[in-house]
Order: sequence, then C-alpha cells, then structure tokens
Amino acid sequence: MSKVWFITGVSRGFGREWTLAALERGDRVAGTARDLATVDDIAAKYPDDFLALRLDVTDRDADFAAVQQAAEHFGRLDIVVNNAGYGHFGMIEELTEQEVRAQLETNVFGAMWVTQAALPILRAQGSGHIIQVSSIGGISAFQNLGAYHASKWALEGFSQALSQEVAGFGIHVTLIEPGGFSTDWAGPSSVHSAPNPAYDPVREAREKVRGERNVGEPTGTRAAILAVVDAPKPPLRIFFGVDPLRIATADYESRLALWREWEATSRLAQGTE
Repeated sequence: MSKVWFITGVSRGFGREWTLAALERGDRVAGTARDLATVDDIAAKYPDDFLALRLDVTDRDADFAAVQQAAEHFGRLDIVVNNAGYGHFGMIEELTEQEVRAQLETNVFGAMWVTQAALPILRAQGSGHIIQVSSIGGISAFQNLGAYHASKWALEGFSQALSQEVAGFGIHVTLIEPGGFSTDWAGPSSVHSAPNPAYDPVREAREKVRGERNVGEPTGTRAAILAVVDAPKPPLRIFFGVDPLRIATADYESRLALWREWEATSRLAQGTE
C-alpha cells in the first residue's frame, strides 16, 4: 500500500532526495518549501502524487494549516518528516540574541509545531511515523556550533519524550542523526556570526578536524530512509553515515569514565558514600 508523506524543506538536500525516493516508488508526498519555484520540476513530473505547499515552519498557524491541508488532500498521513532547518556557525561569545532565537525558532519550534499539528491526525488513524532530522550534533558537540547543538539537543530531548507519550497510539518516532553529507547545510543555507579574532586559533583547529570527515552524498540516503519507514519496529535513533558511530562511541565512553571518576562526589551530594 502506498504511503502518504509530509516533508518539510523539500527544495534541496535530504528533503528533496527523500521526496523523490517516495514518489518514484509510488508513494504520495506533501512537500513544503519557502520558495515553491524550487520544486516546480517535481510538481510537473508528479502532478497527482505531489502537493507543493509554501511554508515557513516558524509560523505555527501556517504549520497547522499546511498539515491539515495535506491530510485533507490525500485523505491521511503516514509519515511526517521534520527536515527543515539550517546550521549556524559562531562561537558562544559571538552569538547575538537574534541569531540564537532564529536558530531555535526553525530547528526546534518549527519541528515541534509540525509535530503538534500532525498528532491529532495520527492518533485518530491509530498509526503514523514521525521522522525528526537531528544530527550527530544532537548527541555530541563541537566548537563554533553552539547554537546549532542547542537546537538539536532540544529536538532529541522532546522527541524521546514524545516517543514514550505516543507509543500507545500506534505512532512511531525516529531521530535521524546524519554525519557529514554534501548538502548545503554548511553552504548557502547556513548563517555565520561576526567573528571575534580571539577565536581564530579555535576555528583553525576545528577546520582541520572537519577536513578529516567522511562526506556522503544525500542521494545515498534514499534506500536508508525507505528502510526506516518500512520497518515494522523502526528505531528511535539511527545514524546516517560512517562517522557518527565512531564519534558517539568515543564521546559516550569519555562521559561514562568521567561520571565513574566522580561517582564518590555524586554520592556525597545525596548524603551517601
């Protein structure tokens, strides 16, 4: 049976590739973009199966209206993908209030509003799958990306809570945690804070590390996303790419070692030894 997808941010990157993967196998997709001209080719090729919706995910009312329109147009929703987002580069000291608020408005609140809009529909159906596009940066952290990490760690937290809240309604939640891919996340879609020269050595060190990453092509994720949405018991979390497991393993082993090193002090805080 064909599935109905609602995907935000389909103009490029993962959103576009997953839209095409779904349509090519006979599924139907409601895809959102700020500029609908970027998806004219998809709409022309799949006039019956693709619904293009203009949307800025930071607009809560518009999110609810778009989700409702998609459900009414196709008669149901099976998969809701919160893909819209961008990367913000800047050391913590360099970030302006507006820059941080804008990052959270898109990456956190946009995903939350779309999720809230979809839940009554999915609950009524007794089924559904919410896909949250997180990042290896949702469980680890690196210099010059503090605002981005704040947004993805928040997405991870509310999505894990959500998964427990909606499991009884037949709704699955999956956090996709990609590593490096050649999307425009760090290109035209990204925002950069005004640099403070004091942090130039930190930036240089970070660029050397970034240069050692394995960077994948977004087209390669098509089979992976289809495997996730077709799984009878989809995972709460899954890495996309070869680097994230290595990064996460080192990070979590370090955390466990540090927590154990300070366990006596932890017990002291509760009045035990």
